[in-house]
Amino acid sequence: MSAPLRTHPAAPRRPATVTSSQVATAVLTVGVIGAGRVGATLGAALAAAGHRVIAATGRSGASRARLALLLPTAARRPATTVARAATDLLVISVPDDALAGVVAGLAADGALRPGQVVAHTSGAHGLAVLAPAAAAGARPLALHPAMTFTGTPDDLGRLPGISYGVTAAAELRPLAARLVADLGGVPEWIAEADRPLYHAALAHGANHLVTLVNEAADRLRDAGVGQPEKVLAPLLRAALENALSLGDDALTGPVSRGDAGTVRRHLDRLAATAPESVGPYLALARRTADRAVAAGRLRPADAAPLLGVLGGEQQPRVAA
Repeated sequence: MSAPLRTHPAAPRRPATVTSSQVATAVLTVGVIGAGRVGATLGAALAAAGHRVIAATGRSGASRARLALLLPTAARRPATTVARAATDLLVISVPDDALAGVVAGLAADGALRPGQVVAHTSGAHGLAVLAPAAAAGARPLALHPAMTFTGTPDDLGRLPGISYGVTAAAELRPLAARLVADLGGVPEWIAEADRPLYHAALAHGANHLVTLVNEAADRLRDAGVGQPEKVLAPLLRAALENALSLGDDALTGPVSRGDAGTVRRHLDRLAATAPESVGPYLALARRTADRAVAAGRLRPADAAPLLGVLGGEQQPRVAA
């Protein structure tokens, strides 16, 4: 039989439904369901801001290790126990496809209470997925940090200044803004209907960037480069900074110049060495060409031979 949940000294009694203005400076009693990289880090950040993170879930060995490292004073308990203990704020940080089931299960078990804020950290979902919580009287909040996490204390140093994609009812916006401020961040208010587009943009930029960098590193290894990261690091850092500050004016390279012959040679060599990279190269080169033309970086007349190569008029030759 597990030991009873030890709570911190009770805060001054508040009404059953706490208004945003009433909690402007209040210490919140918080629970975290899902001690993954995001949940454990945000829980630690809330604790550092002075809130009482009283309990968290963590089944896997990795989750238990993160809790011990980032939330050592929070009791590890089942989800329903955590939800009942989190009288002010329940943070649910589980995979996107598991979120609906977790929320529905908590509501069905009677673990949610009126006035409690139930926040999830999914970028893909808005408030609709929290409908069972709202039906139980809880106040739904979508609170997504636009950051990649490792699940280590280093993550806490990356939180200051980051953006949070927030979807909340009007009456909950002051509290949502306060929570983001406590986390050291800046709110970006995302409409419910725009959550998939918001998340697609972040995944396209961050997740695909990792894939692109590793693809480039692999092809450099194929070319005999022993430490591709040393070649790529200064180039990619400069390209990223230029893209963020200059937009499409940062474009350089053979596509932006319309060098169809160079691109053709790229495709020939990729087809012979790493055919799995031909499709991604073509897709990105075509989109780069479109943007270069639209931005005035590449004249349509100069783009025509290039677009012919990219469009398959001259298919890459595979070495026998």
